[in-house]
Amino acid sequence: MTVFKNPTTFSKSLVCALVATVLSACGGSDYDTPKPPNPVPVPQPEPQPAQPTSFVLGLLPDTQGGSDASGQAHVAMHPMDEVLKHQADKGVNMVIALGDLTDNGSSIEFAEWVSVAKQYQQQGIEFLPVMGNHETSYAYTLEWIDNMRSFIPEDAVHMPGYEWVNYYVIRENVLIFGLAYYNLPVAYTWIKDIVLSHRDEVDHIVVASHDGLIGAKYGQTLEQIVDGTKDDGWVYDVQPQIRQFFAEQDVIYVQGHEHQYQRSLITAKTTLTTLPSSSTPTGGNYKMGAYTQIMAGNASYKGYEFRFGERELVQMIVAQKNATYDLGKGSTHFDVNSGLLTFKGSRVDYQSYFAPHTAKSNDADQDFTANWQLMDKFSRTTNRCETMIYPNSILHDTRPVLVFQTQYLTNDCYGDDGSFARLVGGRNDTFNRTDTRTRDLSFTPGISRAESLMDLTRLAYQWLFIPHENWTPNLNSPLRVVPDTEANELLIPETSIDLKEHVTLSWLAGESDTASDILIISGTQNQTGIYQGAYGEPKDSQGNGLPMSQTDGGSKGPMPLPLTASAKWDITDAKADRYAVQFTAPDALDVDGLLLAIRQNDGWQAITQADCVVDMAWNEDWLTQAPDRPEQCAGQALVGWDKDHGKRWWVILDRDAELALIKP
Repeated sequence: MTVFKNPTTFSKSLVCALVATVLSACGGSDYDTPKPPNPVPVPQPEPQPAQPTSFVLGLLPDTQGGSDASGQAHVAMHPMDEVLKHQADKGVNMVIALGDLTDNGSSIEFAEWVSVAKQYQQQGIEFLPVMGNHETSYAYTLEWIDNMRSFIPEDAVHMPGYEWVNYYVIRENVLIFGLAYYNLPVAYTWIKDIVLSHRDEVDHIVVASHDGLIGAKYGQTLEQIVDGTKDDGWVYDVQPQIRQFFAEQDVIYVQGHEHQYQRSLITAKTTLTTLPSSSTPTGGNYKMGAYTQIMAGNASYKGYEFRFGERELVQMIVAQKNATYDLGKGSTHFDVNSGLLTFKGSRVDYQSYFAPHTAKSNDADQDFTANWQLMDKFSRTTNRCETMIYPNSILHDTRPVLVFQTQYLTNDCYGDDGSFARLVGGRNDTFNRTDTRTRDLSFTPGISRAESLMDLTRLAYQWLFIPHENWTPNLNSPLRVVPDTEANELLIPETSIDLKEHVTLSWLAGESDTASDILIISGTQNQTGIYQGAYGEPKDSQGNGLPMSQTDGGSKGPMPLPLTASAKWDITDAKADRYAVQFTAPDALDVDGLLLAIRQNDGWQAITQADCVVDMAWNEDWLTQAPDRPEQCAGQALVGWDKDHGKRWWVILDRDAELALIKP
């Protein structure tokens, strides 16, 4: 028998447990409080599904600062602080530092980087640093670990044999990898195993490293395959598998290294066999065979020019901006860049900002306050269809290829509730143009993979560029790669590149204020008619492009921009080319009294009042000549009701939008 010597130490839980034991032993019912014979059930509220939580990733580009007059290297503390301040203001949860934190990997530089990052870590922001070539080249492993282990998350899972340089974490429903410079091919098998083991737990995958397979100036495919060493297969053997797997898994790949901003799609096969996605009766919506690659830009005191241009065989560029602060080339400033990836459930929203500055050192008189401007964005979900809309600068006699679509036309894309939508009209007249500079490649027989000039030419076409033929037109030049037999070098001539639009139709489940699922249209207003040179210098959009930049061997002509084109980098108020979208309701939905609505900052709002909706099918003529409507409809968007083709609406828009049916 247990004797309790101090009854006053009884806890409430212990007393309750003893009482419950006694009641049970005594039959219980004689000691219970009497209850009504027919207790009235208390109505319980319906359980509400848990709302997904937002998780925001910030992208911090290279922060290397160069050397002062005494030769001491530093971190670019002014740009770094402005980026982190901006991201903290935007509610970032984790910052990925994308390598080249330092210039020489010195203790002084690491101390400078830590002193800035620590301020924001103390505010609750996590960091995920990846090692760049300037840390790999100069900083011993001891220096990196000593300084970065307090920033690498404690729950990070490290790649065996590559601890503290390759690792991953899971936050909310996002799987995030951090990889050291040149470690993507080395880590591929490990990445694949981790992704497949966690695929059911996450909706999104982010792979972050300092460099990538395809670059603007560099890129492992160029450096290690085309310009690589004989019989060296560490990139050669896995590059196609990486592209295929990343495309299948819808990876967002983020990197630094290039000191310029670029967003592109890297294809699993080739660009000419990467068709727009759609929907099938049995397979549902499917995506293009490509993954998104983001070069985060710059946060340092140096900038790079655009060297080799678009790698047309496997790359489609949708955004490009650089600033080299080279007055001799016409570039009057550097850019500092801040990127944000916001994940919420199946949705991801991306915004990229830039701010011009002229700082070149950490001196007090070089400090600046960034004037942030939005220059790139997208919004999409995992349930989507996507296409590439090409600029309207393709010559009419260019042999038609299915992927060279210059109009806003897609097939049907289905929501989970049976709603479906498609783009049905409009033309991409507003696009950005960028120049590249001439570069050359050479070879050393017996050492290089290429044994001859023709062999080097073969590798360039096999891995990077499209040979210009009628059946495989290269929109950037008919002579994209030129063997120079006199110099025994391979030239990649300068050219002018017209950027494409990556347009997506995505679906979200309906909300309490909507009668249907929600359609997200994204990618229509990211370009405004800017023309920039290879060094980031502004150029006249009404002038010609560089010689040999058009498929017929001439120059690309002036960009005949519509009046709505702002020709500004800031896209906050940019207008897209007018395009039309059809929205068809599910068969089972009673659409009586419903209106097509658009999401505004203050909620859902009918696009057009009911008596202004025209009762007729879509006609492409409406893009230029609207049908008659009552006078009070002037200024309202043109919306139509097509009763002859089911429960269908159509609307003409001039920006990205979120649409749904509502009961006003």
